[in-house]
Amino acid sequence: MSFFGSMGTTLGAPIGGGGSLFGQQPSSSAFGSVAGQTGVQQLHNPNKDIEVSSPPEDSISGLAFSPPSLQQNFLVSGSWDNQIRCWEVTGGVGAWQTIPKAQQSHSGPVLDVRFSDDGTKVFSASCDKTVKMWDLASNQTMQVAQHDAPVKTVHYIKAPNYNCLMTTSWDKTIKLWDLRSPNPGMTVNLAEKSYCADAQYPMAVVSLANRAIIVYSLENGISQFKQIESPLKYQHRCVSIFTDREKPNNPPTGFAIGSVEGRVAIQYLSPANPKDNFTFKCHRSNGTNNNFQDVFVVHDISFHPQHGTLATVGSDGRYSFWDKDARTKLKTSEQVEQSITRSAFSARGEIFAYASSYDWSKGHEFYNPQKKNYIFLHSCFEELRPRKKN
Repeated sequence: MSFFGSMGTTLGAPIGGGGSLFGQQPSSSAFGSVAGQTGVQQLHNPNKDIEVSSPPEDSISGLAFSPPSLQQNFLVSGSWDNQIRCWEVTGGVGAWQTIPKAQQSHSGPVLDVRFSDDGTKVFSASCDKTVKMWDLASNQTMQVAQHDAPVKTVHYIKAPNYNCLMTTSWDKTIKLWDLRSPNPGMTVNLAEKSYCADAQYPMAVVSLANRAIIVYSLENGISQFKQIESPLKYQHRCVSIFTDREKPNNPPTGFAIGSVEGRVAIQYLSPANPKDNFTFKCHRSNGTNNNFQDVFVVHDISFHPQHGTLATVGSDGRYSFWDKDARTKLKTSEQVEQSITRSAFSARGEIFAYASSYDWSKGHEFYNPQKKNYIFLHSCFEELRPRKKN
């Protein structure tokens, strides 16, 4: 059998009969019906945001919007029901509709999803130890990467002199893949499992199970740039690179990393002042037991593509918007019924997508199969504007 395996299929015939997801209207082979209007607000949606139609049937572990190179706005998700789903988001600001386009599957839970730089392909990392490439034009998939344990993250790297896929895994490796070859072009051995990672050329950040933070250069492949001692005392859950909004092409200058203790650290690679690096508390609430504070997991961090401000989401069922430069909170949402497990901004920054599902942080006894999973769309452009500097 070929390393790449057999070509994937959608659930049903190709969308619209033509095989391509682009420019087609939904048909009976899509995985749901057209929806997205606000309608009657339920307790699960206290922020009165737009619900994405036909959401995943199990916990949502990946969200990504298509890049600005596409005129159309697509949203993809990965989830623990082994599925990758794709919707087209249409309509004006605050009145979006979500059109289910198609879905593909792995043989294990999907942990991460990413678009290629031109938006024509989606890459998915899975507990089945593989990464698949979904070609949206042909609506077919092929296996493009393999590890010896579940694949935690996948990133598409577009460099001036090469393109590749970067994957991190619980097999304690990072691998770079030339999509024309079934074998990795480079392999980096790690001391521990990769718990979270981010990549934006020419920089990658990988955090390990022992809380080690390693920064890599992606120029001419991958090489270690520096290892940073974690400013956080507990397990890392997410990391996101930020860029310098004042310079051409917005080069990456640092990263934010979140932990299970309801805290985020802002780290610059070359801080002008050591005090530029700082941590802040988030996703915490005043408990009722002797005034102890409830502390929640920071599940995801997303930076706004235009403003450079950021969003955090947590197991408290809230999202918060922050201005790291002014060191201030811009907004905190109302609490949804379940944890918010993933988030993403649309390419132009007008939509904030967030996923509500059980994260198992309280164990099996608190799992309620009657509670559904949701993805919401929130109009965010003005709310994420940075505060004016004094």
